[in-house]
Amino acid sequence: MRVDRDRFLEEGYLVVQEVVPPDQLDEVRAAYEILVDRQRETWVSQRKPDDPPGGAWETSAQPRLALSGQGLSDAIDGRTAAAVEMWLGERAQGVSEQLLAVEDAAVTEMMLMCNPRRDHGPAVWHRDMYPPYCAPLQGYVDDISEMGPRYIQWNISLYDDDVLWVIPGSHARLNTPEEDEQLLKDRSVPLPGGVQTHLKAGDGVVYILPILHWGSNYSSRKRRCIHGGFSAYSHYAHRGYIPHLSEDARNTFARWIEQSERMEARTEAVLRAALRRDAAAYDGALTALRPGSGEKGKLLSTVFLSKTARRICDLKRPDFDSLPQQTRTWASGPHPMTLQWGAAFADRFSADEAAELWRRFQPVDDAVQSETEQSAPGFQGGPSLYNFNHMPVGYSVGDFVASWED
Repeated sequence: MRVDRDRFLEEGYLVVQEVVPPDQLDEVRAAYEILVDRQRETWVSQRKPDDPPGGAWETSAQPRLALSGQGLSDAIDGRTAAAVEMWLGERAQGVSEQLLAVEDAAVTEMMLMCNPRRDHGPAVWHRDMYPPYCAPLQGYVDDISEMGPRYIQWNISLYDDDVLWVIPGSHARLNTPEEDEQLLKDRSVPLPGGVQTHLKAGDGVVYILPILHWGSNYSSRKRRCIHGGFSAYSHYAHRGYIPHLSEDARNTFARWIEQSERMEARTEAVLRAALRRDAAAYDGALTALRPGSGEKGKLLSTVFLSKTARRICDLKRPDFDSLPQQTRTWASGPHPMTLQWGAAFADRFSADEAAELWRRFQPVDDAVQSETEQSAPGFQGGPSLYNFNHMPVGYSVGDFVASWED
């Protein structure tokens, strides 16, 4: 299946019909329903004293399963392998390869979004980003303009679904004044120019983060929406399900794991180049992370790497267990789209190296902050010193490298 990549890059989203082919729909539905039942058992065991008997299944506005996360990945077996293998289809992986312009697009996340037990109504318009954990919006916009997206996200519906709305083109710009005005007034109503995606069972919508989007109605109507994404590399900390897949699928996952390991090695190489104050090696390793990337893309990668350095430093601190829960969770979890590889990656560095690495990258972290706390409509998270919209004016990778001499 051929798709119009130019239109996708312009509008930021694309509806693809029959991502799950009609002759496979019942099998995939059945596989996911088994996983829902298994996850519900886990939620029962995890419920808090004041929670209802079903735990998160009864309280969440959007009960969500993480197939590749700890726990549920081990629950995947021969009966439920179709829930994973559907990601390898031509209209999922094949389309993703075209949109990303890569030869072997890899799944980075595999989830399922379900309906709540009772009506929760609309969510809020947002972009899937919070700059303290990633980068200012303009960094993404510039990078997408140079080379296209590093990551694309999918909603694939197993039943008719019209929950998701998007603002076409918003992935490639900041909010308009009119959007900001409405978002400050009410984030739970349609925005001007918004498009509601109408998916038939098996259809999918793929979109470029950080597009402005909205979950318009979390009602009790049955919803099973497969959610996840693709990039040029992936990360699989929990792989217990892979032996249950078909031979072709196992071979595909083996390639993706090798890709991930290469990217982890390249990430280590660029960090060690910074430790050595080797400007040429840093530039070469940075290029290897995203071949063909221009100066703006390299700056975005450097901002991501500053977050990686901070995570590594936190993980190697002797008082790590005393840090706030949110900090510990963020430091430990992988997020390959922003070059975060999880807790095990930090073990490649000694405590002294980790502290020095953070000192080396702290000028980048300072550059993407302001002197006073701020907030911006349409983003996740609360107020922060980190800039939500704008990259540092006049700041470059060259300025970062020059700071090594200070």
